[in-house]
This record gives sequence, structure tokens and C-alpha cells, in this order.
Amino acid sequence: MAAKVWGERWTECDSDIARRFMETAARKQSLVCLAADRNTMAGLNKLIEQTGPYLAALKTHVDLIDDWTPEAWAEFCSKAHQTDLLIFEDRKFADIGKISQNQMAGVYDIRSWSDLVTAHLISGPDIVDGLQAGWSDVGRTGGVLLLAQMSSRGNLLDSKYTDNVVSVGKNHPGVFGFIGNGSRPNELKELRNKVGPSKMIWTPGVNLAIGDGGMGQRYGDPKEAVLAGSDCIIVGSGIHRSDDCVKAAMAYAKASWNALLER
Repeated sequence: MAAKVWGERWTECDSDIARRFMETAARKQSLVCLAADRNTMAGLNKLIEQTGPYLAALKTHVDLIDDWTPEAWAEFCSKAHQTDLLIFEDRKFADIGKISQNQMAGVYDIRSWSDLVTAHLISGPDIVDGLQAGWSDVGRTGGVLLLAQMSSRGNLLDSKYTDNVVSVGKNHPGVFGFIGNGSRPNELKELRNKVGPSKMIWTPGVNLAIGDGGMGQRYGDPKEAVLAGSDCIIVGSGIHRSDDCVKAAMAYAKASWNALLER
């Protein structure tokens, strides 16, 4: 089913983890990655229990958890994988390769539980090698999402920077894909044309209620994002701040899946 639904993306993507994501999305009929912005383990676990069946991936910020312990986090990650979710740590690494490799270890030991991480390319392509070395140190594989665009107002990722990121990332085997701007479908479509079919594009900045959010965030329509080339919509407040997060997760799953079928 995954090969039929994803078409050229399935054929062209050479990343094992990209295939894993596409298979998960097809099984669950959802292109939704939940931005699980909770600061307690209880809040995270409740969110997974309620919305997990309608998600393909989970985006975390491990350093935001007030009551984090290695044991509680290991249990949470096990629950996420049992719910058929990829775990995406939105760390936005930005240092040189060796430091990034070391940061994958440390107190949070990101290399041991994350399937995906984000990174800026500002320090050069060695950062991707460093992150991949981090996973290799513990006998695992993972994928790096490079920030090619951002959806926040006033960000400095201009078109020249985007072109440089794409030029490096589209030819690097350690790059799973790119973060694009879900709030601007025209820009996203341009990014897809530059990236081609061989890499994923995941997009924050989407909400069924389009417009401006807090702290400079902007939102676009999830259907338009997928039609423009997004392979996964990253949704936060649209789900976890809704009156009924289960119903909201179902709505985003349906909108994203139907848009993929239409695409």
C-alpha cells in the first residue's frame, strides 16, 4: 500500500527511515507529527495515549521536561514505539561535527531513542556526519532533517541560504529531508522543486485555523501544505490546545491523508 500511495517518493527515497515513515503513515492513514509541547512526563504520556492512533510521528523537546528522569523517558519512548510512532527530537543542532556527535550522548542520550533530529547547516556539512556518528556509536541509524525554511516571522533563512542547504543536503545520504515552511504554500512548492522527490519535506506552521499564532508563529492550511509538497505536517497547538485533542488529531489525520491521496 505504501508504494502505491507514495508513488515517486517511495521509489526515489533511498533512506531506510524514510521508508519506515511512509509505511507508518500508510498504516495509520496520517501524515501528522504531533509537536508534543508538554513539560511533564504525565502530560506527555496522556497525550500519547489519547492521540497516538492518529499520528505517524512525535516531535519532542526533551530538555523542556521539568520532571525528566532516564527511567521515565525510557518508558515513554517505549510507549511511543508501541503506538507505532517515530520519535523526532527537535534539538536543532548547530555546532561542528564532533561536538554534535558528543551532544547526541550526554545526559539525555538522544542517540539511543531518537529516530530523527533537526539541525541547522550553519556550521557546515560535517554536522550531519557528526550526528550520524552519534547513532552509529550505539549501533542505531537515524535521519537528519535540515532546516531549509522556518515559519516564524523575521527568521534569517532567506532564499540564498535555503538554496545552499538544499544543495548540500539533497546529495548527503545522512540527510532524511528538510524542514519547510507550511504557512507559505508557494515557498513550499519552490522548495519541493529544488529538493526533488528523493528527500522528505516536513512542515511546521500548519493549522486548520489558519492565521497568526503567538510569539511570531504563522499558520497555513495543512491540505495546501501537502499539495505543495509536504510529506508530513507538524501540528502542535492545533491538537494539544484544542477542546478535544482526540477529535482534533483525527481531523488533522484525515485532512493530511486525503491531501496525499489527491496529490
